[in-house]
Amino acid sequence: MFLLNKNIVLGVTGGIAAYKSAELIRRLKDQGANVRVVMTTGGKAFITPLTLQAVSGNPVSDSLLDPEAEAAMGHIELAKWADLVLIAPATANTIAKIAAGMADNLLTTICLATAAPIAIAPAMNQQMWHAHATQANMQLINAMGIAVWGPGAGEQACGDVGFGRMIEPDELVQHCCDFFSQPTQSLSGQQWVITAGPTREAIDPVRYISNHSSGKMGFAIAAAASKAGADVTIIAGPVNLTTPDGCSRVDVQSAEQMHQQALSLAADATVFVACAAVADYRVADIKDQKIKKSADAMSIELIKNPDIVADVAKLSGKPFTVGFAAETQDVEHYAKGKLAKKNLDMIAANNVATQGQGFNSDDNALTLYWSNGSIDLPLTSKKELATQLVVNINERMNDDSRS
Repeated sequence: MFLLNKNIVLGVTGGIAAYKSAELIRRLKDQGANVRVVMTTGGKAFITPLTLQAVSGNPVSDSLLDPEAEAAMGHIELAKWADLVLIAPATANTIAKIAAGMADNLLTTICLATAAPIAIAPAMNQQMWHAHATQANMQLINAMGIAVWGPGAGEQACGDVGFGRMIEPDELVQHCCDFFSQPTQSLSGQQWVITAGPTREAIDPVRYISNHSSGKMGFAIAAAASKAGADVTIIAGPVNLTTPDGCSRVDVQSAEQMHQQALSLAADATVFVACAAVADYRVADIKDQKIKKSADAMSIELIKNPDIVADVAKLSGKPFTVGFAAETQDVEHYAKGKLAKKNLDMIAANNVATQGQGFNSDDNALTLYWSNGSIDLPLTSKKELATQLVVNINERMNDDSRS
């Protein structure tokens, strides 16, 4: 329950997507959140306050000028109570009011009165979304530090197709979980080096040996570490992924190239995460020309590649070194063996034989092991898992520095 005891003020404004608010509240509560709903007059035209009161378990607030509520300064009480103000759906009208600093209803007043972060989930017709006025307002919203989640694209209630749909409740809940689990700027001043993706070991000019690694996990870790304030460099094998914001990237092909870059960059690193699926062996004799198909069988001699993470762990003044163990059986046994043999500070183990996680999947599950402990990180998106991993690495590193 990633949102346990988090207080979320949910603003519901006048868009057709307001019908999704009940489901959003239910899913926020499933994650442990406390939800208080604030509705605009337009929002009440699409879904009743009684419905949202029933699913939230709290009275719905809808008036800035309610004498009973304002006797206790209700708008200030809600503004102080909130850990997050989430407006979903956020119409073009409400976005314009927030951008202009208006306080003509309870919701916009709370936005001005709160010290809590604010997030909006835009929801409107695609033409309204692309209008110059809306985009100018969105520039102001971004400059104010308000998080913008969405909009999505697709068919709209009016029949148009395009951007403007409010993203689904599950996505909004994931954004909330990501927001509260992000280790804000806790890694400032740290240098992280992360290997990601497969390597390719050439056989001849057109053939190579490789594996199924997509690089998604390594890139997710890099993004999470960068968001937390670290200076991040990714040493990437051949992958089709965009470099995360704020990260530097070095592209390599072979294990030997990755080994060379890793030793060079890790020498000045605070943390080294060996997430790449490096080929254990390479071809002893790489042919200059394409090997022609002739005999019914062909033998290729393979020789062992350097062990990148083990060599990093041997460096004088080595960084906090984290390995990965992608196994198909006896995961704990092999992971603990690698942890000790390679002198690692931590190892992240997963069973890639389990369907729906690991290579090429958007989800994963890990068990982290260190010299005197372990923790399970259950199946979730690689983005969320990466955030949890970064938090655990930082906590473990701080524990080691204090001991």
